[in-house]
Amino acid sequence: MKLPDSLQNKLQHRIENNSLRTLSASNNLVDFASNDYLGFSKNKDVFQKTHQLLIEKNLQVNGATGSRLLSGNHDLFDITENYIAKFHQSEDALLFNSGYDVNVGFFSAVPQRNDIILYDELCHASIRDGIQMSLAKAFKFKHNDLTDLDNQLQKFKLENTEVYIVTESVFSMDGDSPEVKKLVAISEMHNANLVIDEAHALGVFGLKGEGLVQSLQLQDKVFARIMTYGKGLGCHGAAILGSKQLKQYLINFCRSFIYTTALPPHAIATILTSYKELEKSESLIKNLQENSIYFNSIIEDSNFTSSIKSIVIPGNHNVKMAAKHLQKNGFNVNPILSPTVPEGQERLRFCLHSYNSIEKIKEALNLLSTFVIK
Repeated sequence: MKLPDSLQNKLQHRIENNSLRTLSASNNLVDFASNDYLGFSKNKDVFQKTHQLLIEKNLQVNGATGSRLLSGNHDLFDITENYIAKFHQSEDALLFNSGYDVNVGFFSAVPQRNDIILYDELCHASIRDGIQMSLAKAFKFKHNDLTDLDNQLQKFKLENTEVYIVTESVFSMDGDSPEVKKLVAISEMHNANLVIDEAHALGVFGLKGEGLVQSLQLQDKVFARIMTYGKGLGCHGAAILGSKQLKQYLINFCRSFIYTTALPPHAIATILTSYKELEKSESLIKNLQENSIYFNSIIEDSNFTSSIKSIVIPGNHNVKMAAKHLQKNGFNVNPILSPTVPEGQERLRFCLHSYNSIEKIKEALNLLSTFVIK
């Protein structure tokens, strides 16, 4: 059937602005594109130990068969959630099907009518979508600007009103982070509930990849942490870390948890096995951090130690051409186009990994420098 004109017009607008998204095939280029920071998605030990765990638990099935509140729950969920909570020094943990499901479910269920949400203006789309579904009043603060946040908090000292401060420990486009210690101090001063998405910090920060919050020993100061597993753990799923009461509340009122088929046993087993692998991966984490420091030294940029690096090349056409130049020469680097980022802030996004070599990082950046200068 014909696509409605209104939808076709939106597609045409993307084509005219050189911003049409398409699905690309996998390739064998040097990986500076994936979120698989430690290479766990291809880790043979994780693969084999996951298979063995399923056999030991007599979970040789292909699907969950239903939601966890119906037929989809089993002992491996409890074992894995307990392991996650202990690893992250949290009172409890609740697994979700994806980071998107976590954020849509949490922010639509937890903040109530007349509550206030103050969120960083560059928060991920899943956070913004969840906030949009909430009955709470929401206001954004300038990116990583704690003075602006503090000024806004001054306005909302109301009785019977809960305030939620929402940010990320590592932002996905620039790889930058808020000043978490100051953020915690501000949230405590205003008696606000701090929620931090650690999607791009797990496996990257801390001696065992615990995340930025825990590496600063601030885990007891945060109302909820969100961990996603499609990045540093190289698998699938996500979890909310928080109190036992928060977990109980989410099981009862979070629609993205209640009304969906649970993750299959294989996914849960992979999460548990990946966490156990993470606990003994200090050398991989160190390699990743050293690659980050080296990258920064070459581009003479900030001292961000995250695995995400961005080089701004304004204009969708320009940044796509730069990416094609790198890809043609064997490097898989993705262009980030507007409207994903603001017009004029289009960029190449480098994702570093523990398995990237210093030589290949240098080669890619040297190649890029010759192209950009032209």
